[in-house]
Amino acid sequence: MTARALPETCCPDQRTLWLWPARAIYLGPSFDLDAHSGSVHCFALGVDAPFDLHSAETGRRRTRSAFIPARTEHHIVATGRVLFSYADSLDVRDHMTEHSSTVAFTHRDELALLQHLQHARPVSPEFLRGHLDRGTAIDERIRAATQTLQADPARVVSAAALAAEVNLSTSRFLHLFAQHTGTSFRRYRLWARMTKVGHAISTGANITTAATDAGFASANHFSDTFHAMFGLTATALLAAGTRVVIQDNAAAEPPHAESRPHNRP
Repeated sequence: MTARALPETCCPDQRTLWLWPARAIYLGPSFDLDAHSGSVHCFALGVDAPFDLHSAETGRRRTRSAFIPARTEHHIVATGRVLFSYADSLDVRDHMTEHSSTVAFTHRDELALLQHLQHARPVSPEFLRGHLDRGTAIDERIRAATQTLQADPARVVSAAALAAEVNLSTSRFLHLFAQHTGTSFRRYRLWARMTKVGHAISTGANITTAATDAGFASANHFSDTFHAMFGLTATALLAAGTRVVIQDNAAAEPPHAESRPHNRP
């Protein structure tokens, strides 16, 4: 199955997936998702109604918005439209008003987000990113490593090799990587491969070709990984009529996002 990038419009009943390098926002009717664990952080917003979030830490919680950290198994049950924003930035968590040890609830800009999503035509993905991704400072060495993974996720490169490229020991590199991305090196590489598949599908590639070109061992490996990461299959996502929109790479980073300089390894 293939999908094509389409003009930037968004109707209330339309499913849209906007993609940036290593970032994604989905807007549309909710799916019957299985429990899953994301490779990067997820911000969830019930556009038309609150949703139920189930996790080992929170139990069942009804909420309008939530921040779910990477590698946190959870189950969302929703009706109507939902928004899911996926990114490696922890900045969204800082704008939630209620925090547990991991999951957080109620975004401070929830009302502004809802008003835009319910009334704007078309919905602006950059407006959404402006409220959800304010540009967390990141160590420049880790930024360089993530950009390497994003540029060529199919490349077989070890954490030790990337650590050497930025003059860090492997253990220090892995510690900083987790600290600044909120996820592990292995899970981030899977995420980079996922976004690579999305970009390829938007240009007309089929899932099998896109998956193997992005570094997945097989179409089955991709399918299993996608389901574990998002709670549904990629085929189900596309069969529902989801359009994939590639955002300009120039807008990939918020204008005030800065790297954090380093003075010592």
